[in-house]
Amino acid sequence: MSTGVFRRVERTTPPLAALAVAVVAVSTSAFLVRYSAAPSLVKAFYRVLFTTLLLVPFALVRHRDAFGRLSARDWFVATAGGVALAIHFASWFESLEWTSVAASVTIVQSQVLFVAAGAAFFLAEHVTRRTLAGMIVALCGIAVMSVGDALTGANVAGAAPLYGNALALVGAVCAAGYVLAGRSLRQRIPLVPYVIVVYSVCAVVLLALTVADGAALVNYPPREWLLFLGMAVGPGLFGHTVLNWALAHVESSVVSVSLLGEPIGSALLALVLLGEIPTAITVVGGAVVLVGIAVTSRARTT
Repeated sequence: MSTGVFRRVERTTPPLAALAVAVVAVSTSAFLVRYSAAPSLVKAFYRVLFTTLLLVPFALVRHRDAFGRLSARDWFVATAGGVALAIHFASWFESLEWTSVAASVTIVQSQVLFVAAGAAFFLAEHVTRRTLAGMIVALCGIAVMSVGDALTGANVAGAAPLYGNALALVGAVCAAGYVLAGRSLRQRIPLVPYVIVVYSVCAVVLLALTVADGAALVNYPPREWLLFLGMAVGPGLFGHTVLNWALAHVESSVVSVSLLGEPIGSALLALVLLGEIPTAITVVGGAVVLVGIAVTSRARTT
C-alpha cells in the first residue's frame, strides 16, 4: 500500500468513528484471552509478536528513516517501556485465569490513576484536588472488588479472585510505566516506529519468560493460532494502535473517558459468550472504579 493511500485513509476516516471501533476492538481482548486454552505467556507473546509483524510493512513505507534518528537515550527509554509492557501483558493475561473478566478488565483500566501518580512523582506534574479525589474513589472501588468476593465467598469465575485481581493491579501499574516511559518519546517520534521498538522488546521479554516457564511455543491446533492472530488484529491493531492515532485528532479527555467503555463491553461479551455473570460486589466496585477513573481523566485534561 502506497504512502498516498495511507494518507487518504487518514484524511477520510472520522476520528470519532475510529475511536468507537477502537473501543469495541479492545473490549474483545479479555474474551479472546479467556477463550484460548494456551498458557498465558504464550498468548501474550504471540499477540505482541503478530501485532509487531503486521505493523512492520507500514513502518517501512512511511517511517523507514525514523529508526536511524533514535538516540541512545531513546533506545533506553523505549526498552524500559517494552519491559514494562511485557510485565503488563504477562500479569494481566494470567489474571484472567483467576478472576472474572469484569473485575480484571476494570482493575487494569485503573492505569490512569498510576499514570497520574507517576507523572506527579517523576515528572513534577501538578496534582489537583479533583485528580486526588478521583484516585481515592477509584482505589476504594478496587479494594471493594478485590476483597469483597473473597471475604463473602461469592461464586465468581476464577479459582482465586483475590490473586487474579492483584495480578490485574500489577498489570495496571506496569501499563502506567509503559505510558510514562513513552511520553517524552511520543512527542518526537512517530507512533509506528515507536511501537515497533517497544513491541519488539516486549516480545523478546515475553519469549524469554515463556521459555523459562517451560511452556510450548508450537504444536497448537489451528483454533489457537486464529485466536493469537485475532488478539493481534483486534485489540492490537484496531484497538490500541487506532486509539493512539485518535489522540492526534480528538481531545485526550475524550479518549480517556471513552476507554471506560472497555470494561462494560468486556463484561457484556463475557456474559453473552462465556456465560459469566458478575457478582453484585463486582458491579458495585466496578462502578465506583469507573467513576474514579472518569474524574481523574477529566481532571488531568482540563
